[in-house]
Amino acid sequence: MTQVTERETPLQAAPRAAAGRRRSPAAAACVLGGAVAAGLGLGFLAVLVIVLWISSPYPDSGPGGALHLAAGLWLLAHGTELVRYETLSGVPAPVGVTPLLLVALPALLLRRAARLGSASGDGGGDGGDADGGDADGGRDEVLPASAVFSAVACGYLAVGSLATVYAAAGPMPADPLSAAWHVPLVAVLAAAGGVWSAKGRPVGPLPHWVPGAVRRAAARPRYPLALRAGAAGALVLLGGGALIVGASLAWHAAEVQASFLALTGVWSGRFAVLLLAVALLPNAVVWGAAYALGPGFALGAGATATPLGFAGAPALPRFPLLAALPPEGPGTLLTCATAGVPVLAGLAVGWFAVRRAREVRYRETALTAALGALVCGLLMAGLAAAASGPLGSRGLASFGPVWWATGAAAFAWTLLPAVPVAVAVHSWRTRPARQADGPAADSEDEWHDSGVRELRWEALRRAAGTLVPDLTPQDPPQGPPRATAPPAEPAPVQGPADAPKPPRRLTVVTGLHLDLTPAPVDLTPAPVPARPAEAPPRPLVPPVAGARVVPRRPRA
Repeated sequence: MTQVTERETPLQAAPRAAAGRRRSPAAAACVLGGAVAAGLGLGFLAVLVIVLWISSPYPDSGPGGALHLAAGLWLLAHGTELVRYETLSGVPAPVGVTPLLLVALPALLLRRAARLGSASGDGGGDGGDADGGDADGGRDEVLPASAVFSAVACGYLAVGSLATVYAAAGPMPADPLSAAWHVPLVAVLAAAGGVWSAKGRPVGPLPHWVPGAVRRAAARPRYPLALRAGAAGALVLLGGGALIVGASLAWHAAEVQASFLALTGVWSGRFAVLLLAVALLPNAVVWGAAYALGPGFALGAGATATPLGFAGAPALPRFPLLAALPPEGPGTLLTCATAGVPVLAGLAVGWFAVRRAREVRYRETALTAALGALVCGLLMAGLAAAASGPLGSRGLASFGPVWWATGAAAFAWTLLPAVPVAVAVHSWRTRPARQADGPAADSEDEWHDSGVRELRWEALRRAAGTLVPDLTPQDPPQGPPRATAPPAEPAPVQGPADAPKPPRRLTVVTGLHLDLTPAPVDLTPAPVPARPAEAPPRPLVPPVAGARVVPRRPRA
């Protein structure tokens, strides 16, 4: 007993060990959540591929091949390159164009798993058993953000490694090197986004392991403004790209329809082509933005489509989206008009880069606009890299916009109008108050007119009585002034300790005749009237003589 009371270490170590034991179920639940997220994505694609395989009149393989293809498509949704060995030339052909709409499936599932793992311990009890033996017995252990992130990512990557091994036996296996960094990249970004969203999207200081200079620089308000401005410019570019793609599809509607009907004659095949075209629509939007920026996009070796013209003769596969490409030859005024899209993006960057504070200098505003243009260029470069890739070998080895050229063009196009627009908007918002002139000034001066002012002052003096003196100028008397003897003033009694006060200064105003003669003050104390003798109190009820009190009879 003495050892227990004297040594407190065993008493403190026990709760820590219990807390460590309670953390393992929460961590295991997060790992299981990541694995379930990967399994749901695989299951969705497997069901879709099996349905198309069943409805196909001429299946190329059995159900095992369909399941292997579903695993390959799941890896393709992460950006992994697939390899197609069954080609006419016998040379393996890589397939690296990732449908961007398909990326949303694993990203949303993993983000949801991270959110659930972060909020798993928030709905526990208030703590404590009925006997008071364990203070935290009824409450789940809340894992830190780093633990949730690591657990969910580990569970997801475990299933991803198994899917890579399983897809290797299919008709389109995944490239191991490509899967080794594409799948972890998507898992890390999606899990981090889910944990950050579950914690309330905090925008606080950077961690302590970041260098102090970087943390102080990131705390400046210019960087959030630059991110907002760059994102606004990228959204304008993507909106312009969507408009260009929609207009081109409407312009080449007949070619698009003919290409869609010529690919296959069964409804299951047409449904598969339609699903693939819808999944590739975000890619087409990025291609349209790159086309408006100027570099355009590559369609194989030696073929490039830009607003200035379509050079080369690419050997393109038959597909509805590719049927909406501009015609070969030099550009027209209509294609050159797409240059207005990056100009609008630059205006958006300049508008959103301006702070509303007046103490911001013009140099700071211009630097923020330049950083916003840089952010816009980086975003467009990343999107161009994600939307492009190879579709085969030799002639189709490069397909889509070149990422570095698209990023550089986006930076240059947005930088040129963004800086002057930001400076102009800052100058307009911080301009001084405009002075009223012209008819407005005349209408305002009517309130301060001398005649109107004197009438208002006279009405105020009459309403206040003697509290407001009469300051209206009066005509001086014509005759000589009468001599009036000043009233006698009683001499104030000064004590020996009272010091004489300095004379008060008066300011004489020319044109105003005020009677400043002091009025006589009677300092004789008023006599206090004698208090009359108090009369005897009157009775509350006057006496009544000759009256008889009759009791009240109750009513029937």
